[in-house]
This record gives sequence, structure tokens and C-alpha cells, in this order.
Amino acid sequence: MPRVTFEGSEDNQLNPYSSARGPVMRSDKQEISLVTFAEGTGAEPHRHPEEQTFYVLHGRLRATVGEGDTAETYEVGPGQGSFHPSDVLHGVEALEETQCVSFKNVVDPTQYAETGRLDA
Repeated sequence: MPRVTFEGSEDNQLNPYSSARGPVMRSDKQEISLVTFAEGTGAEPHRHPEEQTFYVLHGRLRATVGEGDTAETYEVGPGQGSFHPSDVLHGVEALEETQCVSFKNVVDPTQYAETGRLDA
């Protein structure tokens, strides 16, 4: 079943620290989500063992990655992305309605409730 459809489940909330909504495809090694943030919402500062990249399809995000003197805050728009390294504090705020694709490598699949799955 290699075909993946990102239609349906648009109202699925991805995790408790974020207002992100959308469908998720998860296997044992990767997670890809079509994420939508309403303007003014986002993800509270958090960290996880997975590396994550947001690729913005439309809208704008303000991202903060790191903490203290090493924190970087920047904006990304369509065709740009934000990389969040493993175990590094990060958060985002949607400056307008924003849709992006989130790519994660899955380190511990037991920590996430399955919302969609690709089985070989």
C-alpha cells in the first residue's frame, strides 16, 4: 500500500502541545503530516527526540529554535522551511492561516497515538 492520500482527517489534532490539525501518515520510521495552523495559533515551545522539518505551502510561520543565547527566531513562508533538531526546544506561531508539511523521523513509535498508518 505505497499510495498515501492526505485528504480526510483535516480536523485531527496532531498532539497536545500544538493547535496543528490535519491528517498524518505514520510508519515505524517516519511521520508525514499535512499541518494547518489558524492565524495566531501554533505550537508551544517543546522538544522531542525526532528531528522535524516544516515545509510551508502557504501562509507564514514565526519559528523559534533553541533557547537562551542560542535561540533563533525567524519567519518562513511558501517554499521555505524550518528545521528542528532532535531534543532542541522549538515552537511556532502562525502569522496568518498557514499550511505546511511536517516531516519527522520516528524514534519511539509508542509515544504517539496512531491516526493513520502505512503498512507494507
